[in-house]
Amino acid sequence: MKKLADIGLIGLAVMGENLVLNMESKGYTVAVYNRTVEKVDKFINGRGANKKFKGAHSIEELCASLEKPRKVMMLVKAGQPVDDFIDLIIPHLEEGDIIIDGGNSHFPDTIRRAEYVESKGLLYIGTGVSGGEEGALLGPSIMPGGSPAAWLAVKDIFQSVSAKVEDGSPCCDWVGEGGAGHFVKMVHNGIEYGDMQIITEAYQLMKELLGMSADEMHEVFKEWNKGDLDSYLIEITRDILGFKDEDGEPMVEKILDTAGQKGTGKWTGVAALDMGIPLTLIGESVFARCLSAQKDLRVEASKVISGPTPKFDGDKTQMINDLKDALFGAKIISYAQGYNLMMEAAKEYGWNLNYGGIALMWRGGCIIRSVFLADIKKAFDKNPSLANLLLDPYFKEIVEKAQAGWRRVCATALTNGVPVPALTSALCYFDGFRSERLPANLLQAQRDYFGAHTYERIDKPRGEFFHTNWTGRGGDTASTTYVV
Repeated sequence: MKKLADIGLIGLAVMGENLVLNMESKGYTVAVYNRTVEKVDKFINGRGANKKFKGAHSIEELCASLEKPRKVMMLVKAGQPVDDFIDLIIPHLEEGDIIIDGGNSHFPDTIRRAEYVESKGLLYIGTGVSGGEEGALLGPSIMPGGSPAAWLAVKDIFQSVSAKVEDGSPCCDWVGEGGAGHFVKMVHNGIEYGDMQIITEAYQLMKELLGMSADEMHEVFKEWNKGDLDSYLIEITRDILGFKDEDGEPMVEKILDTAGQKGTGKWTGVAALDMGIPLTLIGESVFARCLSAQKDLRVEASKVISGPTPKFDGDKTQMINDLKDALFGAKIISYAQGYNLMMEAAKEYGWNLNYGGIALMWRGGCIIRSVFLADIKKAFDKNPSLANLLLDPYFKEIVEKAQAGWRRVCATALTNGVPVPALTSALCYFDGFRSERLPANLLQAQRDYFGAHTYERIDKPRGEFFHTNWTGRGGDTASTTYVV
């Protein structure tokens, strides 16, 4: 074993433990530390036994065991614990050493921390790591950003342990300065929320409207995973629907219908609102989780509020095919909106994001990995300035073909009272995006009527604003024109 370790890691929970095992399997010597030091000893004598690990019982010992430039990675709970550890680590590092946050930190915090750490003469990386327990062990998607000078020092390690696509390309590359890495991971998680929600809506329609059993749904998802919808989330849904409890009944039907969330989907929605980007599908997915959490209130409401009783007398096979189209169309909308948000963030924060490269990073290892990410990479490789995925000929054609079945699904669901908020919001975005004219002219008239907020005219140049004295009592004074 080397005298000094290649990298140190703080936090031996599920992700940390599996990630260091991954690093060690690629030939790296890793120093490990955990605030509860008993975990260090348990790991060194357990899963880490007879491997290239150095156990540390203090931050000082951890840092002293690292070769220069020292690289200290944290996989701890987002928020104050990250700030606390940064302050504990800094006194034991020297100029040019690197602190890495591999948790799900909020990107504004990463921007602030990078500035703070750099002010101490050190370098900082905030990196998204996606793939869960299995991904951490076998190869996650890694999205690093922060101090550009730190990249070369960690590049070999990160790319060695990351997932690889068919040609061997690593699902890891430098994203950008400041909080760029954590921003891209945040959008990844937002898209994950959307993908999960549209899949659950398809499940609800199959179960409540088509009366399908878990085994029947298992077979449908198994077939879907062989084609255009081939993805990690479709794959695990197939497995979940086929999993039986001890009594032989489907496990999924034993699980309470209240969804948890850690906040990354909410952060994505808030960022979209701050930047004025219509992230409708992801927003609805977050709200759907919030509504699911109101279980007791929903049970009470179900006893007193009535609606249609779901009844399907159409072609079941056609409906399943339509559901496939609806899922595929909505999935493309989710990515289109997510990429739109990243483009706006790049403008606001001065990041030079490689959109095709981001699709490559998401091709393997991560939760939203799917075969059609290769087509997103092709779209941006062909046109790096592509303003929206729906304007790419390939994706335009797919969504146009999917829309007939997608519309039938949404219409049938609404008629029968089965909630499909993500599928319908995505379809409404598609219709709004392709509309030359929206009813915002009336909205602007309303705003001008009650608040003298002014409006532009179709017969005048853009940028000229006008006010009408709608009541005859308001005068000619207009409010200042501004855009939030």
